Amino acid sequence: MAFEGLLNDPVIQKYLHELVGPTGMPVAAAPPDGEVTDEELAEELGLELNDVRRALFILYENDLASYRRVRDEDSGWLTYLWTFHYENIPENLEEEMYRLLDALEERLEYERTHEFYLSEPAGIRFEFSEAMELGFQCPETGAPLEPMENDDMVDAMERRIEELRDELNVEAKAN
Repeated sequence: MAFEGLLNDPVIQKYLHELVGPTGMPVAAAPPDGEVTDEELAEELGLELNDVRRALFILYENDLASYRRVRDEDSGWLTYLWTFHYENIPENLEEEMYRLLDALEERLEYERTHEFYLSEPAGIRFEFSEAMELGFQCPETGAPLEPMENDDMVDAMERRIEELRDELNVEAKAN
């Protein structure tokens, strides 16, 4: 198997699991060298054909697999021959990290620019405008809404953003 080294990495295993889910993981974790049909994979792995096809399509959508169609001369049936392209995983993971960085920066800005109130008994957080509309009273429990400090969350997000920037070698955005 050409991708054995990659597949031993827990980050890559988690990435593949997030993509294809638990039912598709046997397909993602056992990419054969060369071409293979979905039927061959299903038989070899003891899986339902639909589960194998679903996993293959997800891998295809993420540029981790490709296929070519071959028409049987006698029956006219199309056979799909699949090839795995796990060499694209590092690039895909980097794109995911950039998306995460953008989302975290956006969320950090939201956390910094809003004031929050908490219903401790219900565990529900409200923005100031929502709390004001509710008369600073929880709609579920009737308990008073208390001002909520989110400094710890902001600090944690800032640390994670800095880690991602360091890992991606990206400068902080100018505000």
